Amino acid sequence: MSGFGNGVVALVTGAAGSMGLATAKMLAAEGYWVAMADLPGGKLDAAVSSVGASARGFGFDVSDPTATEEAFREIEGALGRVEVLINNAGILSNNKVAETTPDEWRKVLSVNLDGAFYLSRLAVPGMKARKRGRIVNTCSFAMKSGGLTAGTAYTTSKGALAALTFSLARETASFGITVNAIAPAYIRTPMIEEQLTQAQRDTLLKEIPVGRFCEPEEFAHCVRFFLSPLSGFITGEILDLNGGLQFD
Repeated sequence: MSGFGNGVVALVTGAAGSMGLATAKMLAAEGYWVAMADLPGGKLDAAVSSVGASARGFGFDVSDPTATEEAFREIEGALGRVEVLINNAGILSNNKVAETTPDEWRKVLSVNLDGAFYLSRLAVPGMKARKRGRIVNTCSFAMKSGGLTAGTAYTTSKGALAALTFSLARETASFGITVNAIAPAYIRTPMIEEQLTQAQRDTLLKEIPVGRFCEPEEFAHCVRFFLSPLSGFITGEILDLNGGLQFD
């Protein structure tokens, strides 16, 4: 596979967050046209402005299938065919099973899993027709550890997203499309800084062998690796980004 980068349209969800924004900036630097998707509002507007002229913001809720389809059509109408899809939108829940309400369960899975399904369903047919494409999903170390600090709904949603990654990879491999995922652990984002206590953060830093949290730019670098033409023989892979917390 060749030709990724200059002029290619890449769609990034969760683009106003730390990981999504770092990825959008990387893509812009690599020459992509970047569709930055997140909930509408000032945070998304500011993120788009920080990336520059090669980025455009699209505000919608990935858990809403109708809104997602309308936004996807708008993106392709404005920028061109989506050839790179980064399913990064996600919400965290730390509640364990007894404290997880049915509404919370449905909300977490609808954003973390359903959104990736809706957008993949829209993007894959065009990728197949053109016989080229890249999909990268944001999974989590939680799915492998059972959730050290993450809750039941979040952990389950990321495990299901890994299964979706495998399914799509199997389906699309013969069409020049790769589908992979990244399983990060404890990236320095508001999820870490605001939803974990200082005591939890101190404990984690003692348990992570490299002795620090991951930076968003390191996540973006992993995305860059999967988009490389030299990664065309890798599909259905879950790349660990966990500082040595687990080896497999």
